Amino acid sequence: MSNKTTLPVPSTEDRDWWRGAVIYQVYPRSFQDSNGDGVGDLLGISRRLPHIASMGVDAVWISPFFRSPMKDFGYDVSDYCDVDPMFGSLADFDTLIETAHQLGLKVLIDLVMSHSSDQHPWFEESRSSRDNPRANWYVWADAKPDGTPPNNWLSIFGGSAWQWDTVRCQYYLHNFLTSQPDLNFHEPEVQQTLLETAQFWLDRGVNGFRLDTVNFYTHDKELRDNPALAPERRNPITAPAVNPYTWQEHLYDKTQPENLEFLAKLRKLMDRYNAAAVGEIGEDLRGLEVLGEYTSGNEHLQMSYAFELLSDKPPSAAYVKDVMDKVHEVASDGWACWAFSNHDVVRHVTRWGIGDGGARAYTTLMMCLRGSACIYQGEELALPEAVLAFEDLQDPYGIRFWPAFKGRDGCRTPMVWEPNAHHGGFTTGQPWLPVSHEHLRMTVEDQEKDPAAILHHYRRAIAFRHAHSALRKGEITDIKAQGSVLSFHRINDEEELFCAFNIGAAPAAIDAPAGKWQQVGVELGSTGTAPDGKFHLGPWQPALALRK
Repeated sequence: MSNKTTLPVPSTEDRDWWRGAVIYQVYPRSFQDSNGDGVGDLLGISRRLPHIASMGVDAVWISPFFRSPMKDFGYDVSDYCDVDPMFGSLADFDTLIETAHQLGLKVLIDLVMSHSSDQHPWFEESRSSRDNPRANWYVWADAKPDGTPPNNWLSIFGGSAWQWDTVRCQYYLHNFLTSQPDLNFHEPEVQQTLLETAQFWLDRGVNGFRLDTVNFYTHDKELRDNPALAPERRNPITAPAVNPYTWQEHLYDKTQPENLEFLAKLRKLMDRYNAAAVGEIGEDLRGLEVLGEYTSGNEHLQMSYAFELLSDKPPSAAYVKDVMDKVHEVASDGWACWAFSNHDVVRHVTRWGIGDGGARAYTTLMMCLRGSACIYQGEELALPEAVLAFEDLQDPYGIRFWPAFKGRDGCRTPMVWEPNAHHGGFTTGQPWLPVSHEHLRMTVEDQEKDPAAILHHYRRAIAFRHAHSALRKGEITDIKAQGSVLSFHRINDEEELFCAFNIGAAPAAIDAPAGKWQQVGVELGSTGTAPDGKFHLGPWQPALALRK
């Protein structure tokens, strides 16, 4: 294993670089294959970093590439400090870091600390006996007298969260697959080892982390049963409605107060490197409240991934207002990171049934919201969800719950680069998931040549965000929903912007705000004030103005 070390970032750099940043998510398996084996890899990502940099984004988030049996495609880690040969080597990772930094991109990597693979040497030792040095590194518990699991906790991937082990004659906890045993954060050695893991990657030059399932780290020591959740309170965000996981109120299996103690230790480490973390909070009922708890102040996470705009229903003006009002109520001192699509949900142009106008309007809206923003690979091409046959599925989640839930493979199919190349330029071999024929009409190469393509709209929207400090770090005030029109002000010490969006397919009109304003964002289709003192908005049209 290489022990390459880089010096911490000089303290003169903006310590709030993450605030308002635009982050591009790469799913390594499906971005670019460099060696023809049908699976994307780190050298492939390095090759395509100029495309990411050309978007104007601040950082790239790379989903897991660690050594893994790939039961959950890298989210089951068997070695936290090495690259799986499928994706390359540590030297390839160093090349990626160097290339990204030369292009002005920061790099966030996906750390999966709540659980490991059952093939990790730590777990193999832990399960070998009840008195070995790592016996307490995972969550073990005795059966009830009748042999059933210790409590009623359920796995997100279906069934009990407890798996019987015939060597220790005990159950171990797994919030996800049975091959993903939960690490025991009540054990100090576990916390220390994971902090050393984070430091290993910081020393290699990463600028921070996306923390997978960050509120799952700590469980209730007493292993109390979760209470039932009334049907009318169920809110299937972390799991589909067909999964009984959504039928419990998850009071004890996750989101425990001790979690904050670990995050404080991680924050102290990251501050030495001017690094930042975005946490993924899986919480159906109190997501924004937990976001506030985890990101307020300067002691824990810098920002948290918010699920409210990953919703199944298109976010209406009223819905977005409600979300922003709730953020102000419970997380005004915190910082959200918004996304419409990622590697776990149906792509949003399909999920919301929107056309080109809607896709552009939502992108412009995201770049005007308070918070940071995540773009998922292919989103800038407005790729729809790929349609796959059951026999093409790789995702165990989809295979288990098919056909009511078709899994996550439809959003994970390979990126399309060139229309006339084999498999869209992703690979010269047989791709691990089929390349969508529909996607081949929407490649990067084709959209680069078309000034009207949505790819260029993404670039313009990101540039607009960067051109206005109030959009990156300012406050959001005076949020209104008038029919299909959402409006708000973004303000800081330097400037004030008025932002309005017609989130709908019919024309609408609203009164212009009082005072003197200058029309901006014409390149994004922004309209100006009409002689009658109103903004007359076409379908999906914004009105953007800067106070004079």
